[in-house]
Amino acid sequence: TLAYRMRELAFLNAGLKFLVFDEESGKRQEIVYEGGIKSFVQHVNKPKNPLFPEPVYVREERENVLIEIAFQYNKEYQENIFTYVNSINTTEGGTHLAGFRTALTRCINNYARGNDLLKNGADAIQGDDTREGLTAVISMRVPEPQFEGQTKTKLGNIEVKGFVEEAFGARLSVFLEENPAVGREIVSKCQEAARA
Repeated sequence: TLAYRMRELAFLNAGLKFLVFDEESGKRQEIVYEGGIKSFVQHVNKPKNPLFPEPVYVREERENVLIEIAFQYNKEYQENIFTYVNSINTTEGGTHLAGFRTALTRCINNYARGNDLLKNGADAIQGDDTREGLTAVISMRVPEPQFEGQTKTKLGNIEVKGFVEEAFGARLSVFLEENPAVGREIVSKCQEAARA
């Protein structure tokens, strides 16, 4: 349990090193990930046939609020999105996840329309279809987080949604335009999900 939590913290804090000693067996384990949440995505996606070699990574800071997002698609059908606020796992998501989902769906649709990838004037790609086969990690630093409920599993800060939506959306749009092969691969994956 401790090693799992230390691995999670090492992923969320790039370069932070944990040393775990088992006094009975004498085993020693060093846990460190220089790639941070990009390494987290690669770790989860390794056995799942990623569609492109490197995860997409976005980092933006504004008024003491920091967001880091890494994501990569794979050939599987399951959605794996992990969300954190101040290194607390927000298993129920919240406003940061809502902003991410909105921006992801909008950017993929804008890219598909702008590059004539929606065949015969097809309807827009739905949100669920943009997340099939997606592995993503959303990590935020928020000075005064407002959690819903006692368990701190859902972020409630309203302003975070707009910040994530705007910052992630702008960076993702640029990434898709600069990496057309990856953009087409993502749109193709989403269209396949929609057809299914």
